[in-house]
Amino acid sequence: MGDQISAPSGPDLTLGIPTESLLEGAMISGHVGDEAVLLARIDGELLAVGAVCTHYSGPLGEGLLVGDTVRCPWHHACFSLRTGRAVRPPALNDLRRWQVEVEDGQIFVRNQLPAEGIPRRGRGGAKRSILILGAGAAGSTAAETLRKEGFDGLITIIDPDADAPYDRPNISKDYLAGSAPEDWLPLHPRSYYTEQEIELVLGRRAQAIDPARRRLTLDDGAALPYEQLLITTGATPVQLDIPGAARRILYLRTLADSRRIIEAAKSARRAVVIGTSFIGLEVAASLRARGVEVHAVGPDPLPLGRLLGPAMGTFIRDLHQEHGVVFHLEHTVREVQADAVVLDDGTRLSAELVVAGVGVRPNVELAVQAGLAVDQGILVDEWLETSASGIFAAGDVARWLEPRRDERVRVEHWVVAERMGQTAARNIMGRREPFDAVPFFWSQHYDVPISYVGHGAGWDRAVVEGDPAARDCAVTYHRGDRVLATATIFRDRQSLEAEVALEQMPVHH
Repeated sequence: MGDQISAPSGPDLTLGIPTESLLEGAMISGHVGDEAVLLARIDGELLAVGAVCTHYSGPLGEGLLVGDTVRCPWHHACFSLRTGRAVRPPALNDLRRWQVEVEDGQIFVRNQLPAEGIPRRGRGGAKRSILILGAGAAGSTAAETLRKEGFDGLITIIDPDADAPYDRPNISKDYLAGSAPEDWLPLHPRSYYTEQEIELVLGRRAQAIDPARRRLTLDDGAALPYEQLLITTGATPVQLDIPGAARRILYLRTLADSRRIIEAAKSARRAVVIGTSFIGLEVAASLRARGVEVHAVGPDPLPLGRLLGPAMGTFIRDLHQEHGVVFHLEHTVREVQADAVVLDDGTRLSAELVVAGVGVRPNVELAVQAGLAVDQGILVDEWLETSASGIFAAGDVARWLEPRRDERVRVEHWVVAERMGQTAARNIMGRREPFDAVPFFWSQHYDVPISYVGHGAGWDRAVVEGDPAARDCAVTYHRGDRVLATATIFRDRQSLEAEVALEQMPVHH
């Protein structure tokens, strides 16, 4: 991962390349005019699509061919080489396609092909109504998938966040750091939802679900009937219950939260960040980018040590210290005062800004009220349907049976939520598609990205390959003789290969 791609490189494909230079199952990055183009040979067929990922402009030529798809090396988006379609998030927009011709032993790419059409929607008759509670990763991707796959009914997304839908990972990374403008954040222009006939009901909160009558009540008293309901209500940051917390501590979950932290950082000389997991550390890095002195407080001996192991935890601690973060590890906060934070040992840290990232709780209140099965999240089956017929759940709020581990998990990752939304949409349409995607997330710390595939909870052995301090490593997490997950730094292709290996493990359906 790195800077966005500008000028295309590689051969000018309009001038042709020798047919023998492109082997079966291989790809070449080139260009047609100013357009970066990826040329691949799959099952003897020559295919050409855009070479730049539509998510964050990753170089697809450095990615991985899997069947007739290509996966982005940065954030594991997946595209069909035949159609250009973005088939797996985090990319939402399709790639362009080009016509390929072979003449006199040369391969030429010249003319751009029209986009693949969206399946024709049915017309006439009563329209089915689908309500989606939550405009985050799962809810917005579900709505988009319904339309892309030809659903012609009514789609309404309800969310109390007036800014949704937007790219939530960015609010703790580039946007918070000041290196990405706010107009990068919307997942689509507002006009997209109008064109797709997706109704956004923002600034409104669902009050109650009546599964028997298939009716949803909003906080303004409006009652909305539905045929099927998708709950993607996400999670809420855990609020610290310590003296002074309510007055001073800021939390980060929404764009509005990020704006508040940015505004406070403008006049803050020193900040205390409570929590040394991903959100806390990303906030620390972003505040350092803004020139704010940062003290980070966490209860563990190493930041992220329990999740990523000692080698990676040590590297992350050292990286943040190199950038000026002062750690207070194996400590908790006892009190938040008007101008300081007091630790459990009495240490007093002056601070104009206090931010906490100490975990989240799934928003299950509506599900509990509606009588749905809930246990550390809304319980769903392999098709993401809840215990109530016609009600599905996806994203941070859902707890599903991970088929390779054969145990229930709840994962709080953006890409996982998007992929769950995609699967839920297809199952709402009656496809009966099991959700078996391998979890993936990335975390950015200054100029160092950490990519993570799998679900490593409960690992008992971490095998380190390479050197985290050299910013070149892969750490594989095992339980017994079984690989659970892999974390990498600047080994993008190895991360993709680890994802494919996990996908090929036996599943229990």
